Amino acid sequence: MRQIDSHLPDKVKRYFGNVSVAESDGFPVKTFKDLVEISASISYLNKDYLIFYRGQNTDYKNKAGRSTFYPTIYRGDPLRRKEIDYRFGVLNDSCRVLKAKFQENEVEGFHELKRKKLIQWSVLQHYEVCDTPLMDFTQSLRVAASFAQLNSEKKESYLYAFGLPYMTNRIASNSEHDLVNVRLLSICPPLALRPYYQEGYLAGTEDIESEYDDKTELDFNRRLIAKFRIPNSKAFWGDEFSPIPESALYPDKDKIKKLCEEIRLEVNDELESGDIGEFLKEWSKVERYIMARARDFSSVPHLASAIRTLRKQSVFDELLLKKVDSIRRFRNNLVHSPNEVSAKLLHHHMENIEDVLNELLL
Repeated sequence: MRQIDSHLPDKVKRYFGNVSVAESDGFPVKTFKDLVEISASISYLNKDYLIFYRGQNTDYKNKAGRSTFYPTIYRGDPLRRKEIDYRFGVLNDSCRVLKAKFQENEVEGFHELKRKKLIQWSVLQHYEVCDTPLMDFTQSLRVAASFAQLNSEKKESYLYAFGLPYMTNRIASNSEHDLVNVRLLSICPPLALRPYYQEGYLAGTEDIESEYDDKTELDFNRRLIAKFRIPNSKAFWGDEFSPIPESALYPDKDKIKKLCEEIRLEVNDELESGDIGEFLKEWSKVERYIMARARDFSSVPHLASAIRTLRKQSVFDELLLKKVDSIRRFRNNLVHSPNEVSAKLLHHHMENIEDVLNELLL
């Protein structure tokens, strides 16, 4: 996505000085009324963009010390090729189950959902079924501030303002800025209550999925205009305003939420035979290597005794041997009780095997 040139009110600009907005600790705002007034100025000064907001308990920064905003599917540093392929595999499986569930339950709008991938992604992202290439935003300051403070035990939370292209449709693609923006209220079925309470939008980089040249292209800090620090106190709202309660942000009677919970469980529980075979193949490499090294010292009948021997001889780091032993126990559980193992757990141990092999073969 394109980097934007933004403008700030003078007092905010003076506060940041020579430090960029992303590197800063955020402009301190004492009350919601002050936040509204400053946001009005920001909107006026950045007329080329539609202003969207996001509230967070924590200001997540990258290694360069800049606030970072990646869609969930691209989070992680470093992000391995296998990991991103796995995440997109889970996303595709979730889309398949979502379409089937919506059709089976005759959810209003399922015909359109079946045809449009972005609508499927939007539902899965907003109901936190799995990682997606989309990021949650809102046009409501009150919603963003409520999310920022929600269940936070810290003294302060963070609220961010972003500049996105103006929308021409409920699903708006902008090739100039390489962005797509989805208005949830226009694409979600009426049974989906959460997007209506949250006044939700989703945005992502257009035409980029698992293949990209530079991961930083996908970071929404390229669209960041302002960062605020707000107190986690009732005094912030004053007598004139109030936060949106958690029961409204996450309504219990949301029928789409129930369907999405079923999808999450179903996809997480699916184990592909090919995945199991790949795990066992990679595990056999670890097993052979550990057994061979242990037999340099004594005759060992099985892997558990090999690990004990290598531990006694201090051949490998203790943390590495603990990881090997953990994978060994998982392997036994997988072979003897495969129904108790989830696809997510299998993937986690595949990652561990890769780490172990890299360390063993150094």
